[in-house]
Amino acid sequence: MRLLLSALFLCLPLMAVAGPDEDRKEAQEMRQKVLTKLYEEKPNAKSIVEGSKGYAVFSSLGVNLFVVSTARGSGILHDNRSDKDIYMNMASAGGGIGLGVKDFGVVFAFNDEKALDDFLNSGWDFSAQADATVETNQDSEGTEAAATVVPGVEIFQITDKGIAVQATLQGTKYWKDDDLN
Repeated sequence: MRLLLSALFLCLPLMAVAGPDEDRKEAQEMRQKVLTKLYEEKPNAKSIVEGSKGYAVFSSLGVNLFVVSTARGSGILHDNRSDKDIYMNMASAGGGIGLGVKDFGVVFAFNDEKALDDFLNSGWDFSAQADATVETNQDSEGTEAAATVVPGVEIFQITDKGIAVQATLQGTKYWKDDDLN
């Protein structure tokens, strides 16, 4: 085991690190994938997103181990007013009862300019969440309910794959990615 860890440690500097252009391209591909899945599952979401002042799409990996839950991801906020993309990061931490790991996408549709500007400049979201999800690449079963009180914002969560049963309170911070903007 030590030999394997030593080899990995020595190879880390040799691994290619994606540059900003590649990171932006990956974020754009993620956005398209999440929006496509959202529109397939909830066709009415397309008119909500396209008719909004702006929308944000994030991909995240969430982990819940008994009483601690965390998530980390990245995404793009698209300002429909200026037709500009703003690249962002996100991280969350919280507590509650649960066990699992899930890869998911979140889409925020901002119907209110103040809500959009507040998200872009402050980026906080505090939410309560309860869900049971089982999803693989072949088939999926699951229900999700997320309660987030943000006036002027519609929120959609799309699970890509994973298994989780949880009830948590989480604080999430979203911020601009200085390296990609």
